[in-house]
Amino acid sequence: MSYDLMVFASEAAPKDREAFLAWYDEQSEWEEAHSYDNPEVSTPALRAWFLEMIQAYPAMNGPFSSTDQQEDEVSVTDYSVGCSVIYSAFQWPQAEQAYVAMFSLAGKHGVGFFNVSSDKAEVWLPDGKGGLSLAHSD
Repeated sequence: MSYDLMVFASEAAPKDREAFLAWYDEQSEWEEAHSYDNPEVSTPALRAWFLEMIQAYPAMNGPFSSTDQQEDEVSVTDYSVGCSVIYSAFQWPQAEQAYVAMFSLAGKHGVGFFNVSSDKAEVWLPDGKGGLSLAHSD
C-alpha cells in the first residue's frame, strides 16, 4: 500500500465535486494510448512540476529513472503520467514530506492538487498567486 497524491491540469478537470470524482475515476483507468512513465505526454505545467519533483523524489520507472537508484530507497516514487494528471505513489515514511513538496510545487507550477489518500479527498486549485485554494472536500 502506498501514500497517493495527484496533480492535474486544472483547466481539464471539472470544478464540481461529483463531476471531479467521476473524472478522476476515468483518468485512473489508465486507458490513454501511450506509456504512463514519460512526462512528454503531459501539459507544460505538469511536465515542469514533474521535472522539479523528481529532484527530491526520483522516478521509479521511465526515461527519468536513474540506474543508480535502488527500488528500496524510501524516496523513489512511482509516477503514472497521463495527459492531464500525474499520479504519485510514495512509500509511507515519505508521506508528510511528500505532501508538503507536492503541494508547494503544485502552487508554484499552477496545477491542481488532489489528496487521494486523505479521508476527506481534498481538491485544491491554483489561486493565481503561486499558491492553492481549497476547491472541495468530503
